[in-house]
Amino acid sequence: MIRQLTARLLAPPLVIFMMVAGAAQAETVMRRANDLSFGGSESLDPVSANRFYEVNDLIYSRLIRQDDDGRPAPELAQTWTANDTATEWTLTLQPGVTFHDGSAFDAADVKFTLERIKDPALESPVTDVLGMIEGVDVVDPLTARIRLSTPHAGLPLLLMDYRVRMLPEGAAEPYGIGTGPFKLESYDPESTTILTANDTYWEGAPKLDRIEFTAIPDSEARNQAMLGGQIDYNGLTRDQEPLYVGNPDFIVQSYPAGGWFGIAFQANQPPLDDSRVRKALRIAVDRSEMLALMAGEGNGIVGCDTPVMASDPFRATLDCPQDIAGAKALLAEAGFPDGIDIEVFTADLEPGMVQYAEVYQQQVAKAGIRVKLTLAPSDGYWDDVWMQKNAVTSWGQRPADQILNEAYRTDASWNESHFASAAYDALLDQARATLDIDKARDLYVQAQEILFNEGGTLIAYQENGRRVMSSRVTGIKPQDEDYIRWHLVGMTE
Repeated sequence: MIRQLTARLLAPPLVIFMMVAGAAQAETVMRRANDLSFGGSESLDPVSANRFYEVNDLIYSRLIRQDDDGRPAPELAQTWTANDTATEWTLTLQPGVTFHDGSAFDAADVKFTLERIKDPALESPVTDVLGMIEGVDVVDPLTARIRLSTPHAGLPLLLMDYRVRMLPEGAAEPYGIGTGPFKLESYDPESTTILTANDTYWEGAPKLDRIEFTAIPDSEARNQAMLGGQIDYNGLTRDQEPLYVGNPDFIVQSYPAGGWFGIAFQANQPPLDDSRVRKALRIAVDRSEMLALMAGEGNGIVGCDTPVMASDPFRATLDCPQDIAGAKALLAEAGFPDGIDIEVFTADLEPGMVQYAEVYQQQVAKAGIRVKLTLAPSDGYWDDVWMQKNAVTSWGQRPADQILNEAYRTDASWNESHFASAAYDALLDQARATLDIDKARDLYVQAQEILFNEGGTLIAYQENGRRVMSSRVTGIKPQDEDYIRWHLVGMTE
């Protein structure tokens, strides 16, 4: 009798214990979407032109990251110093860092990762950013010396590039082994990709157990998935923002950013091979009105076709009011006194891309510029349309030297408008070679002035970033996605 009573008294605590243990084993999962913008050819190679950026940012680490003020800060490199001529940079590395397969990260991995960037077989656009790296010497396991073919006082800024992430020595297809806070469990960019926490991550184990990505090519479909509670994190447009503001189930963030939409006009195709036509297509735009319509007052800055972000010390200060008369005059000089017909492609790939083209079409009509808009499929847009058609483009913030070389240099892999100018290229070469910051700034400004007068890409404004998250998400500061510290991100119950 006593034994039976004792058993009954012990039963409830045992059940409670089992329930608590089960709860403790429940995984903390964040659900996200990838945009399938490369049509299923998304690559786990960080320097690939088709990089699977949503995933790669989580599984790989950089040598140098950006701090909250935009300055270079230690990541896998603890310190960096240059010689007197800035032709050599010596990096000391974080000790005790391991890759997902348990192997140690060291200077040999730095050498492999940086030297492979110039492999012609990769056709990596990062070559346009770091092609001046002649080689890397392994001084000792935790010291790497980078040798440059030309002086470059701004190398640490370039090493912050979101693609320059460390691979283990000898890495090859299919890649996926990094030192980042999450490990690859399954990879299917056209369906579902799953990451799990790297419990040995050198900065501390992540708070999330898993991040699951579902391919959703269409931006409005992603928005509906967010509203329906099917994903926990998404980009946001001004038009979508009212759907979430004031709703306790969501967190809306706005943050300073140097990202922008543009229209890349193909400067290698007539009649756009005439710089007068290209300039007419750009100066007919009312940039202030477009900023107000697309982003809202105070949510960005007017851009005079310079891709350099406002906080960059090398950004040019230009003035670019709408000039309908000037646009008409340029078109007349180029042989189009009655105006011109052009086709512009866009896609519902990112929030706002279609509206950007629509506002452009309406604004430039007053200058006799008749725009036919073509909506291309989101799936594969960057492979099938971008760099081949006059098309809406999208870029995130980058340091001046990087973006000016990567997107506009004559032979650059991502020269989306096929703009070619020997004078422009020479200015960039001179800027890279000088150690005088003031002189370098003057050269970069002159390069941006050439872009405004002759370039092929319209950049009407640079917009603050917006995102929406489930109210359960914690640990994400109002900053660009490239700089989120993902191991600190969590989900409440």
